[in-house]
Amino acid sequence: MASRTWVPPGPYDLGRTLCVLARGPGDPAYRVTGDGAIWRASRTPQGPGTLRITAVDGEVHAEAWGPGADWLLETLPSLLGAADDPAAFTPRHRLVHETHRRNPGLRLARTGLVLESLVPSILEQKVTSDEAYRAWRLLLQRHGEPAPGPAPRMHVMPDPRAWSLIPSWEWHRAGVDDKRAATIVRAARVASRLEEAAGMDDARASARLQAVPGIGPWTTAETLQRTNGSADAVTVGDLHLPRIVGYALTGTRGTTDETMLELLSPYEGQRHRACRLILLSGVAPPRRAPRFAPRDFTRI
Repeated sequence: MASRTWVPPGPYDLGRTLCVLARGPGDPAYRVTGDGAIWRASRTPQGPGTLRITAVDGEVHAEAWGPGADWLLETLPSLLGAADDPAAFTPRHRLVHETHRRNPGLRLARTGLVLESLVPSILEQKVTSDEAYRAWRLLLQRHGEPAPGPAPRMHVMPDPRAWSLIPSWEWHRAGVDDKRAATIVRAARVASRLEEAAGMDDARASARLQAVPGIGPWTTAETLQRTNGSADAVTVGDLHLPRIVGYALTGTRGTTDETMLELLSPYEGQRHRACRLILLSGVAPPRRAPRFAPRDFTRI
């Protein structure tokens, strides 16, 4: 086991910063234990590794296990948002200002691991969150490997070759249709090229990811928000986000992507952070329609 301590330069909220990396409450690669520790299981360039992170008395302590331990500790500050600059953000709406004031410790995490965020984002394309979370959980449990160290029943995601070798019936068993499965396989086959996007600016990284058929603006934004800590990668094409942003900022319903982008234009360069704060405010239009029923792909 290796360890490292990082001291944030100001107020810091570990849970708020890293919670976007969890893919549902049963994510095999992300756990929050009763003592408040956050555990992450990742496949790093040096191999699988497990990270345990705690925040105590203004310091963040991390322990790591496995072949990827050194890489995880070396990149720990970036993961925790050290490269993020919250001071670059200026609230332009009362609700955003108040939420920003109440969350001074929010930072934008940067994992530096593209496939780790890209695959679950592909799984979330055009399905309910519950369907996507279930698929991610089953695929990691069946095709990943146990996380190194004393991790509580955690799994590291498959390597690119293992993703490309998952048979069709296993995708169907996890509830993943052929289109999403094929997109993941295509991405896995060029994984080394996609991982380079973690060191690019948003425009170049977006172009690199969208060169893979099946990966569009929605999936790209969801990935770059996590891998690159992008403050401006706003998610377009989402079923809920435009309506939430529109309702929170204007009180109106039925906001489109185009109107959402107009509303967010005062935050150019910081639009994703503005959306994070709007979502944290809890203000959203009342639900009028029932939830979509999960589909059973095992019967197709």
